[in-house]
Order: sequence, then C-alpha cells, then structure tokens
Amino acid sequence: MDFSASQEIELPPHAASLIEGLRDFGYSLETSLADIVDNSITAGAKRIDVFADTTSEDPWIAISDNGQGMSKAELLEALRPGTKNPRDERNAKDLGRFGLGLKSASFSQCRQLIVVARKDGETTAAAWDLDRVGVTNKWSAAILDDPASVPAAEHLGVTGTIVVWKKLDRLDGGYKNNGTRRTQTLNAALTSAERHLRLVFHRYLSGSPARVSLYLNHVKLDPIDPFAEGHPARQLDSEEYLKLAKGVVSFKCVTLPHHKKMSQQEWDEIGGPEGHQRSQGLYIYRADRLIIAGGWLGLARQTESTKLCRIAVDIPNSMDSDWKIDVKKASAQLPPTVRNKLKTIVERFVSTSKRTYTRRGRKLIAEDQLPIWNRVLQNDKIIFRPDLMHPVLSEFRDRLSGDLKGDFDACIRLIGSSLPVETIHADIIGGAEKVASDHLDDEALSLQVGALITSLLEGGISSDTIPELLKNNVVLRAHWDRTQEIIHKYLEEDA
Repeated sequence: MDFSASQEIELPPHAASLIEGLRDFGYSLETSLADIVDNSITAGAKRIDVFADTTSEDPWIAISDNGQGMSKAELLEALRPGTKNPRDERNAKDLGRFGLGLKSASFSQCRQLIVVARKDGETTAAAWDLDRVGVTNKWSAAILDDPASVPAAEHLGVTGTIVVWKKLDRLDGGYKNNGTRRTQTLNAALTSAERHLRLVFHRYLSGSPARVSLYLNHVKLDPIDPFAEGHPARQLDSEEYLKLAKGVVSFKCVTLPHHKKMSQQEWDEIGGPEGHQRSQGLYIYRADRLIIAGGWLGLARQTESTKLCRIAVDIPNSMDSDWKIDVKKASAQLPPTVRNKLKTIVERFVSTSKRTYTRRGRKLIAEDQLPIWNRVLQNDKIIFRPDLMHPVLSEFRDRLSGDLKGDFDACIRLIGSSLPVETIHADIIGGAEKVASDHLDDEALSLQVGALITSLLEGGISSDTIPELLKNNVVLRAHWDRTQEIIHKYLEEDA
C-alpha cells in the first residue's frame, strides 16, 4: 500500500444487492447464450445443444455440452462470482475472461440458475436462486439432492455440463400470465439468438469435420460466414500482420460477391436483418470467436459504394485489456497502434472499392448502346437526361405534326426533370439489390428493338452483326430470349 493505516476492515458486499446488480451488464438472450457456449468450447465440447421449453407454465432453457465436465469442487468454484482474475494468463483457446460470464449471463435472463456437471463418474448439481438470496442476504448456493430431476439432465453424457435457466422473468415479455403471448415472445427471442450463434461461432461450426456442432432443439445450426469463404466471386487481398508486445494482430480485406452472383438466400443471410450497408466494415475475432460484426469504428463511413467491403481482424485473448473487451464479449475498442494501422488499411481498401464501383457504373453506361438516359456532368452535378435523339423517341417524334413536336419535347424534358432522385437514393441505401426496372411488355420491347434495328441498318451496320450489338444494350440483354425472337422477325421482314 502507498498509504499508512492503523486498521483494516473487511467490507463484503451485501449479497442481495450485488447479485441483482449482476443482472444488468447489458446482456441480451443472444449474447447470454453465446457466453455459455464460450464456456462449453473452452471445456473441450464437440457437441453443444440448446434446449428450450417455451410452452409450459414454467418455461426453461438449457445448454448442454459433452465437454470435460466438472467435479463437485470445480462446479462450486465455477458458481462463485468472479472466480477468475481477468489479468491472469490463460490458454490461447480460452474464450472466458472475468470468471463472471456463467453467472452474469445467466442472471440477466433468469432468477434461477442450475448447473449439472459430470466428471469421473461423479454427477453434481448446484443452483443459485435470486429470490432465496434476496431473503437470506447470503452468498449461498444450494447443492441439489437429485440431479436427474433437473430439466434436460437426461442429455448429459459420460462427461459434460448442463446449464439450466428457470424463472425466465427477463424473457417473458411481461406476459407471465398469458401463456400464448409468453410463448410467442420466447420463440421470437430464440429465433434471433439462433442467427447470432450461427454468426458468432461460424469458424467453429465450419469445416469438415467442424470443430464444434451446435444444435437448437435437436436442429443442427449451420454457420453464417460473413466473408463468403470459398465463393468463387469474392475478392481477397493479401493478409497483413501487426506484431505487438502481447501478440500478433492480423487483417484480411475481402470484397463480397455482387448480389447477382449469389442466391437470394445467400445474399439475405450474409447481409443479415439490417442489410449489407449496415453490415459492412470490421469483423473482430478473438480466438476465432466473433466479437464485433460490422461497422467501421469511426475509420470510414458506411456508404453504398463500400457495402461489400469487410475486414477480418484477428486478435489473441492475451490482448483483452488493451482492446477493453467487455464482460459480454460483444464490444471492443481499438488500441492506438492498431487504429493507426487499420486507418491506413481501411483508407486504401475503401478508396479502391469506390474506384471499382465507379468504373463499373461507367462501364454499364458505355456498354449500353444507344441508352434512353444520358449521363451528363453539369456544374459538378450528375444529371440523367432522356435522349431525344434515341431512335425510339426520334422515330415517334418524326410522325408528329409540327405543333405536337414541341409538346412532345416538353413532355420528355418534364420526365427527365421529375426523376425522383431523393427517393431512388434512399431506396438504394436501403438495399440497392431491391431497386429494379419495371416490367417491359412485348409491345414496348418490340418498339425498342425495331427502332434500334432501323437506326443501325440506316447507319450501314450489317444485319449479321446486329444481334451482337443489341446484346450490349442493358434493357435488351435483360429480356434476351424475347429480344432474339423479335430481332429474327424484323430481320426476316427486312430481307
């Protein structure tokens, strides 16, 4: 001590007050389940099951694993709040940190925590009950006489652990006395948690064989890989490394495939419920376990042109204090040295992506022979203006009388100036893949093809090359089967 004192007095915390405080670390159901799964993986489990009874009068959730289990002494130590010092050295594969996860994650969702463990032929069950602690004001857990009576205890193997949550007061949505609404609320929360588990532990669930198999009510959970590993259309930069005193940080930049090169299910799943614009950015892994999923942590803005950009950042658990990993393992802060390195990587990666995105847009315009919309740069503004010289428009205009020609031109200019730019921009930000052209019926398609063929023939283009030229047109290419039939018909008639 750096001060003098004549007396020391122990001031143990009041059990009833502090144990209720452990409930409010900000856990959700999904982060709570992930924390328990962390413990199972650290215990060497190869199979982890989440069981849930959401329909009974006393619903419960259980997490069962076939890991190394615990003896009676080890179980009681695991139930002690703060059983580990976060500053202690730990195995590189240890996903824990504070020795609080089991208790704080569980208490955040329930008022009764039961743990059944089996090791070396010995089965022990012990429980915390917050209501009992509230009455006794003692740090006293109960050792249960009949472990077999605990929900899901029948799933315990030769070795392993089962964590059971009962009195789910934080999960009933306030519908304690309404069984139907309570069940709906619980099921909705579990559905959200399922996706979270598939994403957070995707590296453990991937591979053949996978390091871990994870089940929810007997249904095996497939991984959600946010980097589309193995997809032939994804773009991967060279991996970079930063050596620090406490270990090595690695950075891997990936550009996801365009949505047209993925199935709708793949696209929606990898984008998540908030879409690709929100899910772009940094994915920070600690010992292969995902801590942060998306966002640039102030290093860049989330834009449409960078929505396919993702950077995997891998750190060892020896850097927990430097990164300020929280109890929930759901947030982190970039150390200054890492931030400086990442800033350089992000700026290069994002600028390259924007140039690629811009080039692609220009290429689409350039390849689209005789586009109806012209892209005009005027006073540093990009304007899309209908082309009055387009064969379809000019051919129709030529058939009008003198007075109507001017009215027709005015109508086309009105259409151009009325382009709903703000609405289009907002919809693209919400999900560019959902913005599409209107259906083109046979009559309009035939008019387009006929006018283009006439224009090309009058320009001295050989009829043999017309199909290939028209295939460059974005609109016609999108309806190519029907377009080919119309081309064949027009060229036959012309012959």
